[in-house]
Amino acid sequence: MYESEVDIRVRYAETDRMGYCYYGNYAQYFEVARVESLRSLGFSYKKLEDSGILLPVRDFSITYNKPAFYDDLLKIKSQIVELPAFRIKFRYKTYNQNNENINFGETTLVFICRIKNKPVTCPEELKTELKPFFYEK
Repeated sequence: MYESEVDIRVRYAETDRMGYCYYGNYAQYFEVARVESLRSLGFSYKKLEDSGILLPVRDFSITYNKPAFYDDLLKIKSQIVELPAFRIKFRYKTYNQNNENINFGETTLVFICRIKNKPVTCPEELKTELKPFFYEK
């Protein structure tokens, strides 16, 4: 399993009338987490797109435990839990500044050839970077 983390501060504009971080923001927060996760492996969405591979989201799910509030510093831990083939699955856990788990979620993305608009396998370079995290011990 590969894991990375990113910090995100809740901005005032991201809160609702109750002062909670609006629930829809977490899709964007998870996007930041997975983009940075790939970047930490030496890959960027831009690099993948420039090579002709797109990564649309197939599935998104989230379970909320507690709200986040304006100016909270959130830590989002992102995990790639299996070696990707045609899809890549990310799991997320979000913690507030008190290290309380406020939500968890998952996304599944599909590797798509931009020209043919058909699924393709994960780029070998990305698999090579991920393989050391998935060897059985």
